[in-house]
Amino acid sequence: MDSIFIGQNSNGHEVLNLKRANRHGLIAGATGTGKTVTLQGIIEGLSAVGVPTFVADVKGDLAGLAMPGSPLTKTHEIFAARAAEIGQQGWAYKDNPAQFWDLFGEQGHPVRTTVSEMGPLLLARLMDLNEVQEGVINIAFHVADKEGLLMLDLDDLQSMLVYCGAQADTLTLEYGNISKQSVGSIQRALLQLRAQGGENFFGEPALEIGDLIRCDDSGRGVVNILAADRLMSSPKLYSTFLLWLLSELFETLPEIGDPDKPKLVFFFDEAHLLFNNAPKALLEKIEQVVRLIRSKGVGVYFITQNPIDIPDTVAAQLNNRIQHKLNAFTPRDQQAVRSAAETFRPNPALDVAQVITELKIGEALVSLLLPDGSPSMVQRTLIKAPSSRVGPLTPQERGVMITTDAVGDKYDAMIDRESAEEILAAKGAQAAAAAQEAKAQVVADKEAAAAAKEAARAEAIAAKEAARQQAVAAREAAKPSMADRMLQSAARSAATSIGRQVAGSFGKSLVRGILGGLFK
Repeated sequence: MDSIFIGQNSNGHEVLNLKRANRHGLIAGATGTGKTVTLQGIIEGLSAVGVPTFVADVKGDLAGLAMPGSPLTKTHEIFAARAAEIGQQGWAYKDNPAQFWDLFGEQGHPVRTTVSEMGPLLLARLMDLNEVQEGVINIAFHVADKEGLLMLDLDDLQSMLVYCGAQADTLTLEYGNISKQSVGSIQRALLQLRAQGGENFFGEPALEIGDLIRCDDSGRGVVNILAADRLMSSPKLYSTFLLWLLSELFETLPEIGDPDKPKLVFFFDEAHLLFNNAPKALLEKIEQVVRLIRSKGVGVYFITQNPIDIPDTVAAQLNNRIQHKLNAFTPRDQQAVRSAAETFRPNPALDVAQVITELKIGEALVSLLLPDGSPSMVQRTLIKAPSSRVGPLTPQERGVMITTDAVGDKYDAMIDRESAEEILAAKGAQAAAAAQEAKAQVVADKEAAAAAKEAARAEAIAAKEAARQQAVAAREAAKPSMADRMLQSAARSAATSIGRQVAGSFGKSLVRGILGGLFK
């Protein structure tokens, strides 16, 4: 089979050529016009020919792809009548092999990637950082790569930011300014990301792309359904995740050109969220991935209410187009109608701008690529009836599907191996221990110096005391004994007496001599 049936128009069956299905597409239309049923029919057709798909289930009703429809539902008569009207031969209710995924791990297998795999550009988008803060994130990634530090989860990124902030003086000279204010702003953005549930998205085991590209035992392509109802409350996380997934597909899959059928077809619901307030660098990244991923055998289909939500540079890559009814109540609506009409290959039999506002539920204007690569002339087409359930699964049905699919429990338990956080914490502990040891050594050195000084002072005092005592002992030793003192006293007395006597006798003799001489 080289094509899948889309619907019926005045020229016959409208089909999507499988060899051109990787040339991307757009499904647009106002709420309630039948986009979901169209999307469901395309996914069923791709699965039947062995093409795996990935779809974001925003409202929860695409989960019904995993179960067959039922004749007991309210829509049975509508779908049965449509199948008969368009000659949808062999139409019967049947299921599709499905795998369920959920970033929060509640309604499907957890989907994770690492901070390193996400990269600074998408992280900056995810945290709504300005150019300066994005520069700091880039520096953190570069330093982590240079020092061989794995950044797996948000704790690792936070630790790297703290490390870069602490080393700001050194890193600024080599990489550019790192201010504490910028680091603080990024840390606050990380807290907000955690509050939105982003912490569940980063870690290991990381998603392996091969698990999305599977066929069941009968050769039917597996439908990968991402539970996105809760994720829609964090639109930046939703759009960034899907863009990351596209980037991973682009980087992982080999070049195969235009295969006979796509390797994987990716459906991006609520596509306007991808482009809202996106910086120029991110838009360029999206355009690059959409333009080049075709050669990897991957088709990308955007589903949105208004076709003007898609930037022109991206819309130019969307070759397969299905346009449901658009309202023309406001100037913006009227612009969207004109824009949508101008994108189709004209059909002389149709006033496209007028028909867009008149389409019934389940009808669409369709222009798909022909086998030679040219677009078909736009036709008013009644979309085929789906075979699977149109509506959500019960929790019990979903639980059975999750536990019995090929993925099993591969991703259920998170793994926390050694990475930047643990390594930097260990380095910090070693540095703190070394600092404490150095401090203790300084204290010990001071105490030893004080003890030595005190010992020297005590020794000096002791020496001084010893010298004093020696002096006292010498003086004591120099003093005469009692006997010597008595002899000395006696000698002094005798000497004194003798001296007196001699002096008296001499004096007398002198006087006599003098007087005698005078009186002769």
